[in-house]
Amino acid sequence: MPRVVLLLSLCQALLVSGNILLIAVSPLIGSQLAPSPAWSTAPVATQWLGLMCATIPASLIMGRLGRRRGFVLGNLLGLSGACLAMVALQAQQFILFLASTWLIGIGIGFGQLYRFAAVEAAPEGGRDRAIGLVMGGGVLAAFLGPWLARYSHALADTPYLGSFFGLAALYLLALVLLRWVHIAPAAPHSKTTSTRSLLDIMRQPSFILAATSAMVGYGVMNLAMTATPIAMADAGHNFDQVATTIQWHVVAMFLPSFLTGRLTARFGPVFMIVTGCLLLAASVAVAQFQTSYAHFIIGLVLLGLGWNFTFLPATGLLTEVHKPEERARTQAANEFLVFSTVAITALIAGPLVNTVGWSALNASLLPLCLLPPVTLAWRRLALRRRHPHTNL
Repeated sequence: MPRVVLLLSLCQALLVSGNILLIAVSPLIGSQLAPSPAWSTAPVATQWLGLMCATIPASLIMGRLGRRRGFVLGNLLGLSGACLAMVALQAQQFILFLASTWLIGIGIGFGQLYRFAAVEAAPEGGRDRAIGLVMGGGVLAAFLGPWLARYSHALADTPYLGSFFGLAALYLLALVLLRWVHIAPAAPHSKTTSTRSLLDIMRQPSFILAATSAMVGYGVMNLAMTATPIAMADAGHNFDQVATTIQWHVVAMFLPSFLTGRLTARFGPVFMIVTGCLLLAASVAVAQFQTSYAHFIIGLVLLGLGWNFTFLPATGLLTEVHKPEERARTQAANEFLVFSTVAITALIAGPLVNTVGWSALNASLLPLCLLPPVTLAWRRLALRRRHPHTNL
């Protein structure tokens, strides 16, 4: 792999470390600053809403300015959000803190495109390995994020102010790494080159399969993961057990990435996506039995593996459905669909687990786990009706 892919992997690790840090401290800060306990998770929701708002602009901006400048802009936005959070904490202003997490979410939205940049920098035939290597940076984050959350929150007199000093340091380090990231821009296309409308691109069976798989993988994972701390607390488990469960879940999400690319290249994205859906369904099944500590760990590990085996192959499949000149619009549409789903699941996770319970919440996810295989069957029927030389 070229050096630039390794640098993008480190940037991804820093991004995910910051995300884990935010997941750990934002609800606690919300419970302190919010006018009502019902608003305690609002900072998490505004972070995801910021990410959703960034999906389309980030892809289009990078299509015009290039990957490196886009990533620099995203990290500067994230750094600005971290600084605004420090001001909000010192002033004890809840609305200002919501604005800071929204701004951080926008920066995260730019960072979600690291995996696509790796594809463009990878050598011929190395697409899936490049995606796996970049996403594998999350393994480092699984240990760096919790460590940073544990040791930074008490660095200042104001509670959790030190956490955002740590977050700002992550963004600054990413900006340093980006100095050595150089990705050749896409070759300019001729004005006479015919480009399809976005609707035509999105109507392709392969786009539908890629987007559906990513939406299901991320949505199912995020809904169950967000509800886990509440469910474990209701089952009588302490905070250390909750933190350990989430940590192993994150390891399961990212550790297989070093092999997922090779497996995808060997068996194909379709096989991997179906396997991922089966793992998600297995996680749902585990949640139907007991709420012991071991069951939560097993279920969350299966959940992380299922996310990895659906989301990463879907990313590779998406790169096959567009021409170079259609790349920015196609990726923007995909990211908007995926992270709108993530934002919605983050908003409904708490009310659902408190209303219907952990077991019923997971059972309701089973039909979603079956959606990509159903889409796959429809895709195969659609492809058979096309010209045999058409890949899409």
